[in-house]
Amino acid sequence: MSRLNRVTDKGAAGYVRRWLGVLRDDLWTWRADPLPPSVWLRWVPHGFVCLAAFGVFLGDLNQLHDHGGLGPGLALLIALGQGGAMVLALRRPIPAWWLSLTVTVVGAMAVRARMAPGEYKFTWPWTSAGLIAHLFVLLLLALRVRTRVSVEALALTGLVTYVVQGLMGGQNYQPTGHLAVTLFAVAVVLGSALRGRREARAELGRQTTLTAEERARRTLLEERSRIARELHDVVAHHMSVISIQAQVAPHLVQDPPDELRENLAGIRQNAVEALTELRRVLDVLRSEHPAPGERADAPQPTLDRLEPLVENTRAAGLTVTTQITGERRPLPSGVELSAYRIVQEALSNVLRHAPGATAHVTLAYEPRGLRVTVVDTGPAREAPPSSGAGHGLLGMRERAVMLGGRLTAGPWAGKGYKIDAYLPVSAPPTTDPPPQDGTA
Repeated sequence: MSRLNRVTDKGAAGYVRRWLGVLRDDLWTWRADPLPPSVWLRWVPHGFVCLAAFGVFLGDLNQLHDHGGLGPGLALLIALGQGGAMVLALRRPIPAWWLSLTVTVVGAMAVRARMAPGEYKFTWPWTSAGLIAHLFVLLLLALRVRTRVSVEALALTGLVTYVVQGLMGGQNYQPTGHLAVTLFAVAVVLGSALRGRREARAELGRQTTLTAEERARRTLLEERSRIARELHDVVAHHMSVISIQAQVAPHLVQDPPDELRENLAGIRQNAVEALTELRRVLDVLRSEHPAPGERADAPQPTLDRLEPLVENTRAAGLTVTTQITGERRPLPSGVELSAYRIVQEALSNVLRHAPGATAHVTLAYEPRGLRVTVVDTGPAREAPPSSGAGHGLLGMRERAVMLGGRLTAGPWAGKGYKIDAYLPVSAPPTTDPPPQDGTA
């Protein structure tokens, strides 16, 4: 039994030591924790606290000197300590709490020494001004530190109040301990609730920002995946042409040397392997749902299909005009595909966001590139809510940047909108016709 008692005592002592260590870490610190400015009022709360501190200083000085019987010097120091604790709590709440509690105990002991029967009943141990000062300090502390620390400060304040008023006591005084501890508890609860609300709003803002960034990143990746899937067909076509030409070339030369045959065979083998890898990439990038009106295995469109696209848009109720300037010529497949998709997406945006508008499409063939412009006159009526995922402008800009070009989008002619893209052509396209034997 004695051994069990020793083990229990040792466990209780360890528990007490741990709690004393927690109290030391939480309350025995000089760390700064500034009160942030208000969102709407900026520094007005700080000015209000400083003004209240000045009022507490004057009120406490009058109470301690005139009614508490303290000398002017001691009353001035205690009043300065109470008011200064409120100002200090704006930056260092825990040291301010220690200062407020210490000067309160010092003032209570000094007043207790001058108490006498039959004289004026002094509010003790908390004066009215001292109670207000400590109330502000605890509120400012609860607004910035963890709830556990606030509860610890409240518990120690209640313990000190009990020791001074309940155990030590005095003569002919009006007790304020119960009222003070009750008001302090309300201040701690209120401050902790406001702090929790502020932290919840801050966390919600962070989560909202992260969600928006993640949505934008996912949209970007989806659009790049779609662009890569489309460009696969373009690259695969050129690789197929290389493979066929490498296979046919030895038959176009009489008695070709073995070195030439080996080199051409190597070229064809590399092209076939590249095609195999491209098909594997396509299996990863392929969209589950092709674009409306297009089959998943359909060839990628070019500007030759621009007129059918415009006709389909007109059939959907949008008035569209087209204009082509410069000398029309074949362009690289990637440029033509990107130009077609930019026009397609721009017209879709006009249909969704500008009902009743008129759209104008311009293709300007320049010596070093192609300029695509789509403008509209603005909505004639309010647009219905759109369920789009935000891929439109992002996809158009990605296509232009991928080719080394640029794209701008913004208001035009008052309430209209303008899409202006420039797609450079790095090298003149080849005009060699593809093989006519059907293998292509």
